[in-house]
Amino acid sequence: MSRRTGQAHRSGRRQAPRPQRKVDYRHLQNPFKPHEIYFPEQIEQIHATALRVLSGVGVRILSSSARELLLAAGCTLDDDVCRYDPDLVEQAVASTPSEFQLRGATEATTHTVGGRHVVWTPAGGIPHASDLDGGKRPGTLADWEIQTKLTEHFDVLHVTSSGPEPQDIAPNVRHLATGAGVLRLSTKVPFIYARGSAQVADGFEMIRLARDLSETEFESAPYCYSVINTNSPLQLDEPMLDGVIDFARSNQMTVITPFTLAGAMAPVTLPGALVQQHAEFLSALVVAQLVRPGAPVVYGGFTSNVDMKSGSPAFGTPEAVSGAFATGQLARRLGVPWRSSMASSSNLVDAQSTYEHAMAMWGSVLGGSNFTIHSAGWVEGGLTGSFEKLIVDVEVLQQMAELMQPVTFDDDELAYDAIAGVGQGGHFFGEAHTMERYQTAFYSPLVSDLSNFGQWVERGSLDAAERAAGIWRQVVSEFVGPALADDRDAALEDFVGRRTSEGGATPLS
Repeated sequence: MSRRTGQAHRSGRRQAPRPQRKVDYRHLQNPFKPHEIYFPEQIEQIHATALRVLSGVGVRILSSSARELLLAAGCTLDDDVCRYDPDLVEQAVASTPSEFQLRGATEATTHTVGGRHVVWTPAGGIPHASDLDGGKRPGTLADWEIQTKLTEHFDVLHVTSSGPEPQDIAPNVRHLATGAGVLRLSTKVPFIYARGSAQVADGFEMIRLARDLSETEFESAPYCYSVINTNSPLQLDEPMLDGVIDFARSNQMTVITPFTLAGAMAPVTLPGALVQQHAEFLSALVVAQLVRPGAPVVYGGFTSNVDMKSGSPAFGTPEAVSGAFATGQLARRLGVPWRSSMASSSNLVDAQSTYEHAMAMWGSVLGGSNFTIHSAGWVEGGLTGSFEKLIVDVEVLQQMAELMQPVTFDDDELAYDAIAGVGQGGHFFGEAHTMERYQTAFYSPLVSDLSNFGQWVERGSLDAAERAAGIWRQVVSEFVGPALADDRDAALEDFVGRRTSEGGATPLS
């Protein structure tokens, strides 16, 4: 272990606890008026053009089950290309709920999706993990468990994600290991991959067993979620469409997300990329609502751009922020909740990763996002999840959560008596009004070092990433998971053992 890393572990340890501000980071509402980058008539142009794409160009549908649904609903099929009746699309939009409850194991981990409500998730869909000691590596089950524990610990991370992909577990049983693991380690809403109906069915059954739910109770509200990505441009593959069907049938939440990178998988112009994004979302939304009118669906917006020199995805760019603002407008035009992201292209925890994350955060918050994925830990354009980056991002999220808190106005807050007591030319350090409040008056930083230069040097001259390393390692070392009832744990263990002995379920690809 290097000297500096060792110091990071020591100096990153938390000091004796002091009274904390009573701020609920779990249930946030966005107080900021959504920014509108386009005029209402321009949003209508995007919507109308998307309907024109759906009816005139069509979308390739690679699932036979989805094709049967669409054909029965009156769509036109030319081999596997479906052309949609605009009236059918509008009916699907009308049946989609604008707001719903996403249920965790407790009331504290149950969240409203929609309206002004805010839900943040850590990075997901990432094949690699990274930390200062181990560097970048293929994700393992141990890495996945670390992120799950960190997610459970920090209130500002509201639901779990898929985390680093545990590539040391065979694909046919990986979903069993992570499905049981998340239910033992976290009270927060679990993520389930849509990798074939058999794997989805296993995921649903594990939730029912751990949460002690009947099938009817499970289908009464969403207890989990998945992300459905379109194959831009204008294509939906079999695993994704079957996932839409499976989740809608059981009334579970799907985040339907076109991956429209302008200049590569979408037109180079932002309005054109948004037209394609909108059309692709609507094409999958129709399938969900045909299966079950009222199924909970979130409009996933991920429109960004590529680096035209290398072709690499770019995140946290002005174009991505503009796309987020516009997607919020489009989702509100439809009356459905929407998803954003806080992504970064940087390869490590540095200034670039932080300002790209901050730019994306402002696009999400000022755009009015209801469900923001990759809010903490994402680096290298989504190829890697960094534990230090997760902690740094949690710091930023907590600061944003503080900004979202309502302000109380009363005589004590207006502080007339304190101002009069100090008078001219004094100071407020020893004033009674200050002494009564100083321990909880301001946000107490998680990562930031507010000491002077000399104190900082004495403590090891640690940068933010090194301080973050000490924090996440302490959280993990002290983690105590939620107590799953013995009978629930035994039922879960029996199910996983049986399905493993049966060979699990091969994922669709």
